[in-house]
Amino acid sequence: MIVRLGGLNVRARLTLWYTAALACVLAVYAGIVFAFLRQALYADLDRRLRDDIELIHESLEATDDGRLVWRVAGHSGEADESGRPGHRWREVWSREGQLLLRTAAAEPLGIGAPAGAPAPGSEFEPVSLQRGGQRLRVLTGLEEIAGVPVLVRTARSEEPLRHELRELVFVQGVGLPVALALAAIGGYQLARRALGPVGRMAESARRISAERLNERLPVDNPSDELGHLAAVFNDAFARLERSFEQMRRFTADASHELRTPLTALRSVGEVGLQERPDDRLFADVVGSMLEEADRLTRLVDTLLTLSRADAGQLRLAQEPVDLVALARDVAGYLEDLAQEKGQRLEVEAAERVGVRGDWLVLRQAVVNVVDNAIKYSPDGASIRIRVGRDGERSWIAVVDQGPGIGPEHRDRVFERFYRVDKARSRELGGTGLSLSLAQWAVEAHGGCIELESEVGRGSTFRLGLPSDLSPQAG
Repeated sequence: MIVRLGGLNVRARLTLWYTAALACVLAVYAGIVFAFLRQALYADLDRRLRDDIELIHESLEATDDGRLVWRVAGHSGEADESGRPGHRWREVWSREGQLLLRTAAAEPLGIGAPAGAPAPGSEFEPVSLQRGGQRLRVLTGLEEIAGVPVLVRTARSEEPLRHELRELVFVQGVGLPVALALAAIGGYQLARRALGPVGRMAESARRISAERLNERLPVDNPSDELGHLAAVFNDAFARLERSFEQMRRFTADASHELRTPLTALRSVGEVGLQERPDDRLFADVVGSMLEEADRLTRLVDTLLTLSRADAGQLRLAQEPVDLVALARDVAGYLEDLAQEKGQRLEVEAAERVGVRGDWLVLRQAVVNVVDNAIKYSPDGASIRIRVGRDGERSWIAVVDQGPGIGPEHRDRVFERFYRVDKARSRELGGTGLSLSLAQWAVEAHGGCIELESEVGRGSTFRLGLPSDLSPQAG
């Protein structure tokens, strides 16, 4: 796989960055080595020059007439200097600038008299001069011979030192490009190997489509960054697969739910047309058609509300809501429906419980849960609506005496169009959307809805919401 970034693929860019960084590091390292070696070589040369100054002092002696001469005849420079040109350049000058002594090796240099004398006891400063094609390192010192102050000067050639430095530069100049080339080749291979899983993931991703969402990206090493990235993508694909599955199921269930009342409308209409309608038959036909139309309208309204909620188009009001008053309002609204089955609606609340939210949306959520409890509770049952607060959480709990919900259904009862008993749900006029809408309403207010149920002993739906702790919530 080639990922284009600025005209180059990732492997090439990584290799270039790696090579450039290595080149900078090696260049700095080479500069440090060169500077360190140069300083060490010049320090050694200066040490030798100082040794030469001391040797000159030891090699001079004064004659009876006050002249200075070499203590050893060989220091005249004819026996031991001619064979090693540039090795020992030694001169002795008076403080007035008069040449007193000079070795044979120093004669052809023509350096001239010293420009000045250093103060007694001061550190000698080496001076570089260019004479006769050779670069010299010259050191001048003030000595006292037999009570006579003189200037002594010595010099050594820098050519051996400079030769070593040139060899070092040559080795570095040849070695660094070779090292960079090898590093670039190795870095490219490493980048290619490191990015190999990306190519395999890309190939696998190309095969994934809406019909093949069950496939996953390969994870070579779950512990590294690419493995973690693949795991994240696999989790995303799993969520997409569940979403697509829910969408397919939603579409199929919605089509089925819409087809049922439409089929009933058509059947009732056809029967009405085939018979000779009198006033009573006509009224029955129209009543049945209106009943199915009402069910179809409620289904479409609920679907529209859920679709707008999914699209984020519903804006919730943020105002103080008293859950106790809300529970009593819902109980009064559904009291007639409960009385048709001989059921009792009881509101249990010890104190005022306040939250902030949209009264109409929260009311519809509670209505859906209580209506669901009325439908599935037996005749003569008691349905309790409890209101309370636990710290910073307020809640409304609806406790019914229905058949209960088995563990295999508890995680799915809030899915759209899901029914535990589909046949009975349709007989009761349910659409399978009421609990889904209630869950959305509670979660949109920052809360959650919980289910506690036991088969044969009823169910408890608990709607938890953040409490309104402001002073006006009282």
